[in-house]
Amino acid sequence: MALALRRKLHESVVYIDRDSAPRIIPSGEDFLLEDLPVGTRVIYPKPPIKGLPNREAAIRYAINHPLDCDPLYAQLEPGMRVTIALDDISLPLPPMATPDVRQTVLEILLDMLASHGVTDIHIIIANSLHRKMTPAEMKRMVGAKIFDEFYPDRYYNHDAEDPDGLVFIGETQHKEPLRINRRAAESDLLIYVNINLVPMDGGHKSVAVGLCDYESLRAHHEPQTIRDSDSYFDPQRSALNHKVTRLGKLVDRTLNVFHIETALNNRMYTGQMDFLLKNEDDFTSFDRMKFEAVRFAMSKMPRAAKRKLLHSIPAQYEMIACYAGRTEPVHEKILQKNFEQYSIPINGQCDILITGIPHISPYNVNSILNPLLVQVMGLGYFHNMYRGKPLLKKGGVLILHHPCYDEFDHEFHPSYIEFFNRLLPETRDAFTLREKYEREFAENPSYIQMYRRGHAYHGAHPFFMWYWGENGRQHVGRVIVAGAENAHVPEILGWERADNLQEAIAMARSYMGRSAEITMLHQPLIAVCEVE
Repeated sequence: MALALRRKLHESVVYIDRDSAPRIIPSGEDFLLEDLPVGTRVIYPKPPIKGLPNREAAIRYAINHPLDCDPLYAQLEPGMRVTIALDDISLPLPPMATPDVRQTVLEILLDMLASHGVTDIHIIIANSLHRKMTPAEMKRMVGAKIFDEFYPDRYYNHDAEDPDGLVFIGETQHKEPLRINRRAAESDLLIYVNINLVPMDGGHKSVAVGLCDYESLRAHHEPQTIRDSDSYFDPQRSALNHKVTRLGKLVDRTLNVFHIETALNNRMYTGQMDFLLKNEDDFTSFDRMKFEAVRFAMSKMPRAAKRKLLHSIPAQYEMIACYAGRTEPVHEKILQKNFEQYSIPINGQCDILITGIPHISPYNVNSILNPLLVQVMGLGYFHNMYRGKPLLKKGGVLILHHPCYDEFDHEFHPSYIEFFNRLLPETRDAFTLREKYEREFAENPSYIQMYRRGHAYHGAHPFFMWYWGENGRQHVGRVIVAGAENAHVPEILGWERADNLQEAIAMARSYMGRSAEITMLHQPLIAVCEVE
C-alpha cells in the first residue's frame, strides 16, 4: 500500500514503505537518526488544537458561569478563609512558557477575592509526596508580583509529613483513609487550580492525592491497583481512578471545593525545535539543517550541559479549554477536550513496540532521568497510552532507546539510590517490596527530613515508581534497551540490552518471528491510542 493511501487511515499514523526510512529517536539528552524496517507503523501526535484567543476572558467566563454551583463571586464574603491549591511542577512537561496558565488564573482570582474583602488567603502547591518546589521554580510558576506578596508565609509547598499540618477527614466505605492538608480542610472555601495535561490528571485526584499524606496515598498507590488499571489513561477502566474517585467524593462531602480545570494543546515546541513534532518525510531543507545543527552542537556538550539546555527550553502550550465549578461535571468537560486532542484511532495491535525515552518525566524536572524513571516512562506511561486494549500484544516485545546511565540526583532522589542498588538486586517483585521494605523507607528519619527541609522526593516514592510499571511488566513479554551504555542497569531492571536499534529489532524478531508487526511511538508524543 502506498504511503499516501496509508495516511488516509489517520493523519497521525504513517507506514514506512521504503528500504531506508530514518526517524528521529530521543535517547536521554541526545537525538538519534535511526532506520526502521519497511512496513513499520509510526504514530505521531495529532496537530495542536488552536488555542483560545483570549485565555483571560475564558477563565473569567468559567469562574462566572460554573457548572453545578453558584458563581465564585456569589460564594465570597469579607473575612472568610480561602485556600488556593495549585498543581506542582510535575506538569505540564516541559514547563510552559511564561506566563504559566496558573499565574493567569491566580491573578484573576486574587483580584476577585480582594474586591470582595477576602484577605485571609493562602496558596499551597499540591505536591503530595513529590519533592517540594524550589523558590525559583515557585516564582516562575506564579510570577514575581504574586511571589513577592505571598511567599513564604502564604505561598508554600504542602508537607505530607507535618503532624500539625494534616487533619483526618474520614475514610471510604472500603476503609481507605484520607488525611489532607489542615489549612485546606479548615478553609471556608478551597479553590483548586488544575492543568489537565493527560486524562489521568485533575478531577477528584487533585485534592485527594495532591494534598494527602503517605498513609492515604498508600491505599491506592499499590501493585494490585496498578495491575487492575487498564489503563491509567482510560478513567472508566482504571482501578486507580475508581479508588481516587471514592476519596474525592469524601472530600466533596466534607469541604467546599471550587475546581478550575484547564486543558492545553500539544504545541510543545516551536522555533528551532519544531522539527521534533514533524514527520521526517515532510522535513524541509531548513528542518534538516536545524536537526543537524542541534545534533552537532549537543554532541560537543557534556551530558550535564545538554540536560540543563533541554530543561531550559519552555513548551509553547496554549490553553484550549477552561471550566469551573463542581468536581465531576468540570472534569468531564475537560476530559472531552483531552481526548479530542490526544485520541488516535489505531487499527490493530503490534508484536514489537519501539519508543525513544526523552529527557524529561513528571518526576525529574530540572534533574536526571535515573534508571527507575526510565522504567516509569517505558512500562508506566508509554505502555499505558491506550484505551480499549494495549497497543502491544500480550507477551510482545517493548524496545526502549535510552543509554540507561547509572546516575541519580542526590538532592532530589536520595531514596531512589538505595532502592535501586540495595533492593532491586534482591527482588523485583512489587508485592514483596511493598510488604518487606516500603514502610522502612517511608519512616526513615533521614528521608523524612530531606523531604521536609530540602527538595527530596518522599522516602516511599521510588516504591510507587516501581509499582507504576506493574501493569506493563505483567503484559510485556520482554523489554530490550537499545543503546544502553552499560549492562548493569538493564540487568537490575530485568531487561535485555542491545548496542543499537537494529540489533534490538533483530533480537525482537528472533522472539516474535520475521513477520512480526512493528510499531513506533514517535517522541515527543502525548497521545491515547484507541486500538480497534
